[in-house]
Amino acid sequence: MRPSWLTRGVALGALAFLYLPMLAVAMFSFNRTRYGLGWTGFTLDWYARLFQNPTILEATRNTFLLALLSTLLATLLGTLLALGVERHPFSRRARAQLETLLYLPVVTPDLILAAALVVAFGFLRRFFSLFDPGLPAMVVGHVTFQVAFVALVVMSRLKSLPRELDEAARDLYASYPYYLRRVLLPLLAPGVVAGAMLAFTLSLDDFVISFFTAGPTSQTLPLLIYASTRRGITPEIHAISTLLFLLTLVLVLSAERFTRRTA
Repeated sequence: MRPSWLTRGVALGALAFLYLPMLAVAMFSFNRTRYGLGWTGFTLDWYARLFQNPTILEATRNTFLLALLSTLLATLLGTLLALGVERHPFSRRARAQLETLLYLPVVTPDLILAAALVVAFGFLRRFFSLFDPGLPAMVVGHVTFQVAFVALVVMSRLKSLPRELDEAARDLYASYPYYLRRVLLPLLAPGVVAGAMLAFTLSLDDFVISFFTAGPTSQTLPLLIYASTRRGITPEIHAISTLLFLLTLVLVLSAERFTRRTA
């Protein structure tokens, strides 16, 4: 049965509601005027000025450094966590409980997680300077929510691989490191890459946890954009927001493609 015109209209209206704000930002990033909402002509000057603004360049460097470091750590930890939960001979009930624990960070509001990190880091910085506000603390904070996403994506790939592979490797007297390196990890690669891309995207867009763990010299692009809303949004912010959205879109579509391979 085909959907009615009303269903299609509501669906298109919902899509427009989601994407019109971003399209408006993209449009004003090409507007010649610096102030106001009137269209005075097309220009690429605001994109060129991005590369001459030291504040935006520093925030961009911090954003990508934070995303890269946290993604590497989260991918390693998330993959090991998925292997431990899925391949260790837990009982069915214990495995179900562990999977529930993995889903909790995914559905927990960022604000709650950030507030918990503030308390935990406040205690830990008595012993380790790593948890002082700044880029290292931001990396740890981002890893705490990225690990669950990576583990869930890798686990979905693991579930599609037959457990007979493990038994066949043992029958052929392959050591577990050899089996892991030559058989399991190549088969897991699409899931690991998809999980890493998802973690990178989440870190790139994160504002709440970055806001609670950032130091005075570790400003990222989401923090910079938020701060600019108080002083007045400039066309340069429109331009960097558009570029950030396009990059996120490319990463999400790529992650979805890899995730489909794991299904």
